[in-house]
Amino acid sequence: MSDVFEFADELGPLKVIHVHEPSVGLRAVLVVDNVATGPSIGGVRMAPDVSTEECCRLARAMTLKNAAAGLPHGGGKAVLYGDPKMPKDRKQVLIRALAKALRNEDSYIFAPDMGTDEECMAWVRDEIARVVALPREIGGIPLDEIGATGFGLSQVAEVALEYCDFEFKDARLVVQGFGAVGRHAARFITEKGAVLVGAADSTGSIHNPQGLDVARLTEIKQAGGSVGDYADAKKLDRDAVVDIDCDIWIPAARPDVIDAHNVERLRARLVIEGANIPITQEAERILAGKGVLCVPDFIANAGGVICAAMEYHGASESAALQSIEEKLRRNTRQTLEQASKRKILPRQAAVDMALERVHRAMSYRRYSLFSSAPGFV
Repeated sequence: MSDVFEFADELGPLKVIHVHEPSVGLRAVLVVDNVATGPSIGGVRMAPDVSTEECCRLARAMTLKNAAAGLPHGGGKAVLYGDPKMPKDRKQVLIRALAKALRNEDSYIFAPDMGTDEECMAWVRDEIARVVALPREIGGIPLDEIGATGFGLSQVAEVALEYCDFEFKDARLVVQGFGAVGRHAARFITEKGAVLVGAADSTGSIHNPQGLDVARLTEIKQAGGSVGDYADAKKLDRDAVVDIDCDIWIPAARPDVIDAHNVERLRARLVIEGANIPITQEAERILAGKGVLCVPDFIANAGGVICAAMEYHGASESAALQSIEEKLRRNTRQTLEQASKRKILPRQAAVDMALERVHRAMSYRRYSLFSSAPGFV
């Protein structure tokens, strides 16, 4: 296991908490990265192969994402070791145990992520009050139901196309990770005129250059099936989704799906990062050298956390969607304009914007006085 201090810098992490409750088989990690702008919001990710390193990287992404979105929240993330498809009663035991273990960690607000959903957050709420993205029945704005992140990705794509040489109409779309984020992104973007020609989930990929029926594919997934159950498409292995020729490619699954080893296989003109840290920085540089525009994750996929923060502060669903549209369109345009003007990668422009906001918030904190005092180490 990597030493967490490998990831420490002037921003954080503030704390790393390992949770172990052998009586119920609970193993989890919480990373609170930075709280200069307020208590951290970040999802609970559940997978068998999560790690402290991944948690640290995801928590930092949330710090940048929340700062770029202008939210009064810092960045954090929790990872829970386990198969998200385990029996529901078993999953509920683990989620509730995690909530109870972190009851007093008021620097962290629970939210859903890969492997968890609104129902899981309802279990957290039953144990503690510090949670967002609750089911509608108990006063929440259900992120997965309304597709907040996917809606945001469609807004980002619309602005990004102003910097490309093609339009939505008949643009070929591929979504890697046809889950809660990916299926809504496909729905919103195809409603603007694009055509979904490829999709993948954890079991495999499918391809039809004439187009896939988004509604039918969504029904299959919601019924517990996989993309491979879709009849009118060529079946491919999971990693072959990288090879499908397209105009817009959206990674909406796990971290590091595109790296230096497979980036040359990607055949797209615009990449909108729907997942957190899905493409390595080296791969992003290679894409830029090939003329592929890549909108970084913490700019593109902030719709979910904006909606969650709005819910936490009592806003309505319509106000949350309006805020997503306004913030993401503004931040995308600002990022791409700065990248073009300064001749730098969009990620660097986005990081600079977010860090400026974080550092400004940190300057108001008590500890900033100590760090600049003579003899302070």
